[in-house]
Amino acid sequence: MTDRTPFPTIAAKLLDTVEAALPKLRALSEPQAARPRAAGKWNPKQIIGHLIDSASNNHQRFVRAQEGAALTFPPYAQEHWVACQHYADRPWEDIVTLWHAYNVHLAHVISNIPEDRRDVPCVIESESPVTLGFLAFDYGEHLRHHLAQVGVLR
Repeated sequence: MTDRTPFPTIAAKLLDTVEAALPKLRALSEPQAARPRAAGKWNPKQIIGHLIDSASNNHQRFVRAQEGAALTFPPYAQEHWVACQHYADRPWEDIVTLWHAYNVHLAHVISNIPEDRRDVPCVIESESPVTLGFLAFDYGEHLRHHLAQVGVLR
């Protein structure tokens, strides 16, 4: 897949990934989900919380980039978002349920992005724009990277 892959295909792969990961995430116990991968690293609760934050930010990007000729969106301060939402203090099942529901919805949103919006320039983290097509593609890549960190994808 690339940033030129049709949106419904990107969405289908996202949905397949989410559905494959769900039972593995639910199989983690509360103590396992609360254990950091290493000293100073996020635990699975915080990693999946980060993916919820990513879903939230990208949801806005996917929708807003369809409104006009270009999108400028503020950067995402991931450490701040994860810390101030206290994901480590939430029940694991609540985090997983929200993550799953949000990503099922995002797969629906992505699958319905019109192809003529693919090349909308989006400025987010730097002065160099990326396209809406890239954001949709990269969202799934980012999600899979972090699911691998939790150990539910290889």
